[in-house]
Amino acid sequence: MSLIKKKVCILGASGVGKTSLVRRYVHSIFEDKYLSTIGVKIEKKSVSLGDTEVLLNIWDVAGEEEFFQIPKSYMTGAAGYLLVVDGTRPETLETGFEIHSRINEFATDLPWICLLNKADLTDKWVLDESANTRIESAGMTSLKTSAQDGRNVEDAFRQLAEKVAP
Repeated sequence: MSLIKKKVCILGASGVGKTSLVRRYVHSIFEDKYLSTIGVKIEKKSVSLGDTEVLLNIWDVAGEEEFFQIPKSYMTGAAGYLLVVDGTRPETLETGFEIHSRINEFATDLPWICLLNKADLTDKWVLDESANTRIESAGMTSLKTSAQDGRNVEDAFRQLAEKVAP
């Protein structure tokens, strides 16, 4: 079995659930309290893909806000990324499109997946079919995820590992 290491980033607006998704994936836990990431936090987890073991170095990057943009240097050496949108806050989709557009300016061929997070909050969900159409027309693969109940979290990281592995 061969081992390859890949740096992947998890990006999005503040409060979309990036850290919660990483904690669910790496440690199989979920906490209700909000933990704001400052800078970047790095976690690791291996994914088995047939005869290849992919060690994902997951860079959990601080959320983009009005006065903070994700530094390009955080993306240096990245093989791909997960772009997280909060399905209960449509403005985070706009932020996601802005982040994706900026990354495309210097890294046009990076594989990525859009995660529509907080799918467990069905009574607060506001993204509709027009959002899905915009996501698809931007060439995005998207998955509805929930860090709380674990929905599609493993699958999201596995799909990204498959995209970044040679």
